[in-house]
Amino acid sequence: MDSFDHQQNLKKTLSKPISLSDDQANQWMKRLIVRAESVGKLGEVPITAVILDSQGNCIGHGTNRRERDFDPLGHAEIIALRQASLLRKDWRFNDCTLIVNLEPCPMCAGALVQSRMGQVIFGAPDSKRGALGGTIDLSKHKSAHHKMIVKSGFLQEEAQKQIEDWFRSIR
Repeated sequence: MDSFDHQQNLKKTLSKPISLSDDQANQWMKRLIVRAESVGKLGEVPITAVILDSQGNCIGHGTNRRERDFDPLGHAEIIALRQASLLRKDWRFNDCTLIVNLEPCPMCAGALVQSRMGQVIFGAPDSKRGALGGTIDLSKHKSAHHKMIVKSGFLQEEAQKQIEDWFRSIR
């Protein structure tokens, strides 16, 4: 890495994530819920995620792909992180926001802490597996070397209903 790359990474580390209004966050959540519908029809748990840079540009998106790819790590958040990392050629996301329709699980929340995600916005809380407040809050855990902003409840009822209906349909 030359000094220019190092300076660019330092700038990203020091900048803050985009400040989305509630209306903007709800607009993104609507898009994710629509996309999750098609993901559910493919047999995947209907979870989708997007990563926005500090300018509000989408730099990564993902859907659950565990069944399709036979991949236990195939969660929407992980797919989005991998895509954004390749695009940015960096693993640090201090200046970014991840938006997802369901509260991240411990694996995904841990990855978000490790990637230094600046902000996480989610729709439905997960009282069984949620790791950003549902059952545990890894963003505030004493082992977390990075603190991120966490906002929840965006289109919560729609997001929750979609996931509950999907699980009901497969049982």
